[in-house]
Amino acid sequence: MTARARLSPWLLLVLPAVALIGVMYLTPLLRVLWLSVSEPSLGFGNYRLLLTNATIQRVAGTTLWVCALTTILTVGLGYVIAYTMVHAGRVEMRLMLFCILLTFWLSVLVRSFAMLLLLRNDGLVNQLLLASGLVDHPIQFVRNATGVVIGMVHVMIPLAVLPLYAALRGIDPALMRAARGLGCGPLRAFAYVFWPLSRPGLAQACVLVFIFSLGFFVTPAILGGGKVVMMTEYIRLQFEQTLRWGLATMLASSLLLAVLLMLGLASRFLNMRRITGPAA
Repeated sequence: MTARARLSPWLLLVLPAVALIGVMYLTPLLRVLWLSVSEPSLGFGNYRLLLTNATIQRVAGTTLWVCALTTILTVGLGYVIAYTMVHAGRVEMRLMLFCILLTFWLSVLVRSFAMLLLLRNDGLVNQLLLASGLVDHPIQFVRNATGVVIGMVHVMIPLAVLPLYAALRGIDPALMRAARGLGCGPLRAFAYVFWPLSRPGLAQACVLVFIFSLGFFVTPAILGGGKVVMMTEYIRLQFEQTLRWGLATMLASSLLLAVLLMLGLASRFLNMRRITGPAA
């Protein structure tokens, strides 16, 4: 029996899923791509706005720097948490892992509203700062980029911690002991042994967090209060208020293309299977 004959029953089982994906995902995607070049007229006029429209460029710049800052802070905090988990005892590690996984069970909408209640002028954070005497008046944490970044970091922390924990856990502890045995102090052993071995996991976490940050909508809309407009919210405005569907689909297509390009570039330098999971 040939390999093709042996695989044919499995292919028949996969075909319904492939057809479902084609109808439910690829068809709307192709529709979006078509609208981006056909509304209001056929051509690439909508895409030229990326180079000529100041508002779009400002929104794109805001999106990029907010996502970049969120990625740096999230991965930095995630690295510290993952490093602590790797070197903690079994009970402490399980407790920390439970707390990290618990956030996946909570709605992003609920968590964003919770951050709004904590960070507003009469929220718990400002009350503690005022009571401690560190400030004389409430700090404006919401309706600005500060609140957006804090909220996005809060939501994205688990996505950074879990891949970092998996990467750091794979580093052989005997290497650190060997470095210490050869005369390195704790800091030098970390700098020359642990840090270089952890950099691939760090890069993978950066890619994952940045790509997910590009598609954020709920958290920036709630904590930004309309003062910080990111690309996803701007796309919603074009769909629902201005009814410029050609512009909205062009921005959505450009955002998708940017993500695919980043994944393509990352795949040349990183092991993407560690991000997407191994093939079955």
